Amino acid sequence: MAVQKPSIPKGTRDFSPNEVAKRNFIINTIKNAFTTFGFQPIETPSFENYDTLMGKYGEEGDRLIFKILNSGDFTQGVKSEDWEAKNAQRLTPQLSEKALRYDLTVPFARYVVQHQNELTFPFKRYQIQPVWRADRPQKGRFREFYQCDADVVGSHSLWQEIEFIQLYDCVFTALNLKGVTIKINNRKILSGFAEMIGEQDKLIDFTVALDKLDKIGKEGVIAEMLAKGIGTEAIEKVKPIFSLEGSFAKKLEVLKAMLSSSETGLKGVEELSFVEQQLKHLPLQTALIDLDVTLARGLNYYTGAIFEIAAPEGVQMGSIGGGGRYDDLTSIFGLKGVSGIGVSFGLDRIGLVMDELNLFPETINNGLEILCLNFGDAEALQCTQLLQQLRQQGKRAALYPDAAKIKKQMEYANKNQIPFVIIIGESELQNGTFVLKNMLSGTQEVYKTSEVNTIVWQ
Repeated sequence: MAVQKPSIPKGTRDFSPNEVAKRNFIINTIKNAFTTFGFQPIETPSFENYDTLMGKYGEEGDRLIFKILNSGDFTQGVKSEDWEAKNAQRLTPQLSEKALRYDLTVPFARYVVQHQNELTFPFKRYQIQPVWRADRPQKGRFREFYQCDADVVGSHSLWQEIEFIQLYDCVFTALNLKGVTIKINNRKILSGFAEMIGEQDKLIDFTVALDKLDKIGKEGVIAEMLAKGIGTEAIEKVKPIFSLEGSFAKKLEVLKAMLSSSETGLKGVEELSFVEQQLKHLPLQTALIDLDVTLARGLNYYTGAIFEIAAPEGVQMGSIGGGGRYDDLTSIFGLKGVSGIGVSFGLDRIGLVMDELNLFPETINNGLEILCLNFGDAEALQCTQLLQQLRQQGKRAALYPDAAKIKKQMEYANKNQIPFVIIIGESELQNGTFVLKNMLSGTQEVYKTSEVNTIVWQ
């Protein structure tokens, strides 16, 4: 019987050495920006208590959280009436005490509350770790992926919003990723619209539907709002925002007029106006900024500014980053009055965009630079002594492990794109020399082993 080939779960990936090198290039670029802006690293567990995560992301988000079955007999203690009724909502908490983290923000809020007496506020942290979502896999959307987050807690200052916009611009400039658009909105504006149309109790339904405008179109959004019980008359009042155009300042003028009866909405306009005014004096290097009043991001915890990063025009990709302000997030764990704001970089999607635009440096693959051929134990020992000196110079060098035919060893060097080969045969061993072959040009030179530190590598 044929053995079935192993596979990996849908929405997950294996990474080749070259792909890992590309990912590390992006991570190191982002990490450098984080530290430059004064953020400090932390890490949290890959899974949290079930109650820590559930109820923090809205109904849609909760469905995408991977739950972990209790160890041993996980059915023990389950109420028979819930089991027989197949009531998933009541069964799940009884079967699962833990869940894989959905993002890094809620675990960070838990971290702040748990370690509040050890932290100095405002506290600036960054975190680069994988997260998991039971989403439907498609291009740029995975069930396991890395997030690169930066947050500040303990400050209400709107200068933090401006700093995060600058942080995004700094990273994308360093990655040479031009034409990225930083979309910004404010949750208070969305709340203002809900007030204006008399549907405050349906704010979540309103924002979740509105956030899908670029995916399902105006008619799709209207249909979803109607299905959620938002009336036709209410929808008519907000129709102008479906096609709001013009400059950032022009959009603010229109919003100010539309939300004149909502104190909350006008507060949101005021906050965005402050950001827009300051950015006039702090021009961005490569990123563009746009006020997108339909932007909601669908997460319950945002209370102020909302960010979403769009890839350059012409690249078919969802958002490659996002975030926002959350004034009440830590209160869900018992710590009130601690305002926070944070952003996330979509590492995997950024990598796909850079691949599509051919933006990775040609030298991105940090493979071997030098391979020593193996002609036997005596020659291999001489090679290994030479390799010690090369590695001390920072060269990536190795010995071919087996005394195989020279053709096989050369083919190995070619297939792995190793630019230099060192040859120490019987005569070189006796003369205290080695041959350095340039695999790209085909040229080779003879050096004394004592001259290894004088080689000019080209």
